[in-house]
Amino acid sequence: MAQVPLKRRKRRDPSPPARTPDPGRFPAVVLCLVEKRMGASRRAFLTELARAKGFRVDGADSAAVTHVVSERNSGDEVVQWLAQRRGKHSTGEDPPALLDLSWFTESMSAGRPVAIEPRHRLQMTEPAAEHRWQLAPYACQRRTPLVHSNHTLTEALEILAEEAGFGGSEGRSLAFTRAASVLKALPCRLKNLEQLGPLPGLGEHSRRVIQDVLEDGVSVEVERVKLSERYQTMKLFTRIFGVGVRTADRWYQEGLRTLEDLQEHHTKLTRQQRAGLQHYDDLNTPLGRKEAETITQDMQEAVQRFLPGAMVTLAGGFRRGKQNGHDVDLLITHPEDGREVGLLSPLVSWLDSQGVILSQHSQKNSYEGPEQPRDGRVLDRFERCFCIFRLEAQGGLATGRGWKAVRVDLVVTPISQFPFALLGWTGSRHFERELRRFAGHERKMVLNSHALYDTKQVQWLGGGMGCGGGCGQQD
Repeated sequence: MAQVPLKRRKRRDPSPPARTPDPGRFPAVVLCLVEKRMGASRRAFLTELARAKGFRVDGADSAAVTHVVSERNSGDEVVQWLAQRRGKHSTGEDPPALLDLSWFTESMSAGRPVAIEPRHRLQMTEPAAEHRWQLAPYACQRRTPLVHSNHTLTEALEILAEEAGFGGSEGRSLAFTRAASVLKALPCRLKNLEQLGPLPGLGEHSRRVIQDVLEDGVSVEVERVKLSERYQTMKLFTRIFGVGVRTADRWYQEGLRTLEDLQEHHTKLTRQQRAGLQHYDDLNTPLGRKEAETITQDMQEAVQRFLPGAMVTLAGGFRRGKQNGHDVDLLITHPEDGREVGLLSPLVSWLDSQGVILSQHSQKNSYEGPEQPRDGRVLDRFERCFCIFRLEAQGGLATGRGWKAVRVDLVVTPISQFPFALLGWTGSRHFERELRRFAGHERKMVLNSHALYDTKQVQWLGGGMGCGGGCGQQD
């Protein structure tokens, strides 16, 4: 029996040429519907609706997509969803608009693409700031607000800086202080360590502390320091008026731990320290701006009794804009150089006779002229008086009942040196340190509270000649 040959079937091309997508009625608009949270069936229904209205709908991997529509997703989630599906596909020169379903619904009702309004766009979190945060290397070059967004982080670093200072490690203390100053200058709250990038002044230790606080809310190292007996004792003692780190450390080594210990062991105290211990609570209670301004005004009136035309200027933290502080720094000068000489002694004597001064310690002017500050170590040699004033409860200086003790520093400066004195006594301490460092490293100058010296031109730029002739000359 003859075999009948089988009929050969035609082979079909497994990959027929793709059809050119129908541009629809609106060729400039190509939609992509995000399936995430929308669901496959709802997405299919909306796709058919859009096509019936004349819209073109493509998949996520299409480079032609101009409008990405999502339901109940954030902009970041949609970006991530697209990235997972597009892989290496380019998004084109212009990224697609990320839109809420409300834009789609309004467009379907109108039968055309409606204008995109801000309410239609998906919300995006603020982008990582490392490419935007470019800070100057010196704190004196940076804008630093009194109220900033990273208080928890800076507080942790400042505690470590304080503890390092108590231990005599000035280098470590300065490193933590510089790191804290960087965080104070950031434009918004730090969310992750990557945002810092290569910003200046942030060492590995500081970064570890920042990372701990960001992740856990606290730093174990900082909490250990805060609870340590030595840190608490040193902080207690250094808050006494007239007590520095060395004295506080010596007392700690002697086994003293409390203010009562100082009294019970009959510890030898200076006159300043005795007054500081006596008025400890008052001197460590914040003073308000209104009280500081009242003291300034009262001192202005008192100074006029002895030197008409003299000026009293409020410096320190209050001049920087702070609303509260622990002392009042006042600069006294006169428009004529030399007229201020001899003012402080009779002024303090009169205040004392009026019962205003509870304690005072005066220092004479030891500034000998322009040769002194060239080494950068002599920062301030003005005549001054460190006082504890009696402040009336209502805010004025008086001897009546209902008063509290407040710290007031009186500093007398010639008018030729006044700009430098005002700068030096305004602070902050770290700002002044950075300003001197900038002057020395970047400008080859020596700056202090008396004058500015140019080491390259070998000349003074104002203020350097003291009270003699030629004061304040500037080339």
